[in-house]
Amino acid sequence: MKILFFSSKSYDQQFFSASNKPFGFDLKFTEVPLNMGTAVLAGGYEAVCVFVNDIVNEEVVKALAAQGVKLIALRCAGYNNVDLKTAAASGIKVVRVPAYSPYSVAEHTIAMILTLNRKTHRAYNRVKEGNFALNGLMGFDLHGKTVGLIGLGKIGLVTARILNGFGCKILGYDIAKPEEADRIGIEFSGLDNLYNQSDIISLHCPLTPDTYHLIRKETIAKMKKGVMLINTSRGALIDTKAVIEALKQEHISYLGVDVYEEEADLFFEDLSGRVIQDDVFMRLLSFNNVLITGHQAFFTSNALQNIADITLQNIQEFESAKGLKNEVLLS
Repeated sequence: MKILFFSSKSYDQQFFSASNKPFGFDLKFTEVPLNMGTAVLAGGYEAVCVFVNDIVNEEVVKALAAQGVKLIALRCAGYNNVDLKTAAASGIKVVRVPAYSPYSVAEHTIAMILTLNRKTHRAYNRVKEGNFALNGLMGFDLHGKTVGLIGLGKIGLVTARILNGFGCKILGYDIAKPEEADRIGIEFSGLDNLYNQSDIISLHCPLTPDTYHLIRKETIAKMKKGVMLINTSRGALIDTKAVIEALKQEHISYLGVDVYEEEADLFFEDLSGRVIQDDVFMRLLSFNNVLITGHQAFFTSNALQNIADITLQNIQEFESAKGLKNEVLLS
């Protein structure tokens, strides 16, 4: 079976090539992203493997179908970039990796919280320059703080377990209360109460029409003044302009984001020699209480190994006409 990987990097080729040995698929890697201009490259391939910022809208899905593609394999958990309705109408199956390593994202979330709080990134740069002054580096004890987790899937629950070890009070919101919540020590809460009570709010929910710009002017107004906001999920959960205004007014005192709504033109590339044209993103960078990482929360060797293994298992299930355990279906 021939599979074309879009938006691939050297690490993708390394892990997928190693995992492919027992499968024996014909893998082809290209660094170009999938969009309407590059969909033509899929001619002659039965499956394409795509990542978070590839464009798989109605036009692209139809173009893939016209070239004989029968499977879209996402090497990620989210699928908001795929037009599932058009895929189903075109006879294309869609599979994903629902859980590759919840620990990687949860641990990155904690790293962002600790870095923003104790300002270790700023201290590191000071010490390199011989500046050992502590002014401006004061943090707070995480012990005893209230942390609100929006989304209690695997990542949210692992995050809660870690925060439990710090002695935090944990509020949690999801559309349904998971069985583990009480055992972990999560107090299930409505959103308004979570916004009002939390010292730290961390987002772990998928991007859907209902969660688009979940964090906006109206919901920020319900939060404590001085709140810390963390997003390691999807960029469009946050209305960035509203968050910038809240940072200017000092309503939000700390912001940590590993994702950004317009990240497709920025993340996963080396743009150090170019002028970044995104004015909103550059405004975010101007705040000394904002920490941005480039969609790196998933990026551990454990996660990459699991992504490769599960993606290729998904493709093998399709090839052997078995039931697709990780198929994405229209809701």
